[in-house]
Parts: sequence; C-alpha cells; structure tokens
Amino acid sequence: MREKITVFGSFVVDLMARTPHLPVPGETVKGSFFKQGAGGKGFNQGIAAHKAGGDVAMVTKLGRDSLANIALDAMDEVGMAKDYLFFSEEVATGIALISVDENTSQNEIVIVSGACGTITDADIATVEERIKSSAYLLLQLEVNQDANEKVARLAKDNGVRVIVNTAPYQPVTDEFLSGCYLVTPNEVEAEELTGVPVTDLQSADRAAKVFFDKGVQNVLITLGSRGVYINTEGRSEIVPAYKVDAIDTTGAGDAFNGGLIAALAEGKSLSEAARFANALAAISVQRIGTTPSMPTRGEIDAFLAERG
Repeated sequence: MREKITVFGSFVVDLMARTPHLPVPGETVKGSFFKQGAGGKGFNQGIAAHKAGGDVAMVTKLGRDSLANIALDAMDEVGMAKDYLFFSEEVATGIALISVDENTSQNEIVIVSGACGTITDADIATVEERIKSSAYLLLQLEVNQDANEKVARLAKDNGVRVIVNTAPYQPVTDEFLSGCYLVTPNEVEAEELTGVPVTDLQSADRAAKVFFDKGVQNVLITLGSRGVYINTEGRSEIVPAYKVDAIDTTGAGDAFNGGLIAALAEGKSLSEAARFANALAAISVQRIGTTPSMPTRGEIDAFLAERG
C-alpha cells in the first residue's frame, strides 16, 4: 500500500556549469560544460519520490515566465500531477547558479528563490485538503519560512507525519520542530541546530538528544560518504553508504530525502528506508544534474538486488 505524500517546497531552474576547479573570489574560470534544467530542493525531492514509486503531490510556486515551463515539462515527462502548483504574477521563477568541480565533484550553489519564496496563506488554502489527507509531509527551508510554519501546523493538527529536511540551513524555532516526525539534517546543519559537532556515533547521539528535547520524534543525520545516522525508538545506528564513483554530487541530499519518504510511505522502517534512500542517492551521483539524475524504481530495485 502506498500512502499519500505531499512535498511542499521550492522550484528553481538549475543553471549548472562544470569547471576544472571552483573559482576563488575575483577569479574567472573557463567552464567545460553547461546544462539548464529543473531543480530546487523541494522539486528535486518530489521528483525523486515520484520516480521511486511514491504517490506524490508536488506543491510549489512558479512565475508567469518561460522558466516555469521547465517545471511543467519536467512533470509531464515523468507523469506527475500538476494540480498543486501556485503562480505569481509579479515575481519570476527562481534560479540556482551551480558550479561543479569536474575533478572532485564538489559544488558551490547560489539560490535566488523568486516566486517560491512568496507562498501566501491564500495559496496554502487551495491545497489544505490534500495536506490533511496525506500520511507524510516533506518540507525544506528554501521557501518563505512563514509558509513552512503554517503548513507544518496544519499537518500536525491533522495527524500528518511531518519530515523536515533542514536545508539550506537557517535558524528555526523550537515550535516549528516540536511534533515533527523526523528531521534530516546533514552533519553541518545538525551542529548549527544543536551546537553539537557531529563526528561519530556518540556525538550524533548527543545531537539527537537535543532534537528530542525540542520535541522531534525521530532523528536522521546524513554523513556524506560515511552513510546516515538514525535514532528511532531508543536505538541508534549508522547505515553505511554504497561506494560508487561520483561524478556530480549536486542534489544527492535531495535524492536521499525523496527516496526516504517514498520508502516510509510504503511502510518500510526508518532503517530500511535509509538503505533504500542510500541506493537512490548512490545512483544519482553517478549522473549529471539534479532532477534528470533521479533513478526510476526499477533502477533502484536492480541496484539493491546487485548490492545485496
């Protein structure tokens, strides 16, 4: 059984260039490759969850401009419903400027949120019933935070499990985190939010306790190539990552979060879902781009079968 998922978050157009090295301030670097495509943390996660088999409603806001067509075309390409999109008459569709080091796969990103930073109470009212009927709501911190807080309250009041991917980092209130089913920071965001540097299982346990004290029910911290830390039902572990040759790590965290929520909505445990999400992310980093790199369910299942 697939339970309903709502992904509430950002859409931006990714403008990605690959370079021999990332520029330092004041330096101009000649790039070797350019690609434009659909992106934004929310949109990436929604596409990843949909392609992984989730019953996903993607809620985001676009401008009335040619860049909005990139979102619409991407959703058409994967057969994703466009019933939950908002449009701004005044503000342009958001963009992300992405530089990727072609030797190390590391990246630098500048986000201009545009329309998806202007989500209003009136917008939210139009998707209220879908949120209430969902089993899971996935949020990030790339849209205007007042909209996130309103949607989170609505979901919690109606028994929806709220998952917050705390990226890109910004300070949030304890009230926003309280009652959340799960938070999924990386180790840098976890330290910013808890004050605890996360370097191993013991320090992750200490950071998790801070989250629990804030009212979070379960904690997952992504640790890059080391895998992911999870703490649920009084037990903690580190689920190792799959070793692959990465060529572009842009969107890897989004791939993981999309896979995670798709697996949870199928009834998998948090530990099982983390393994599934690790596989999805491992496939994605072997490809260039963000939404185009998200694998299908068949590809994920084949990867897991091959890797045991």
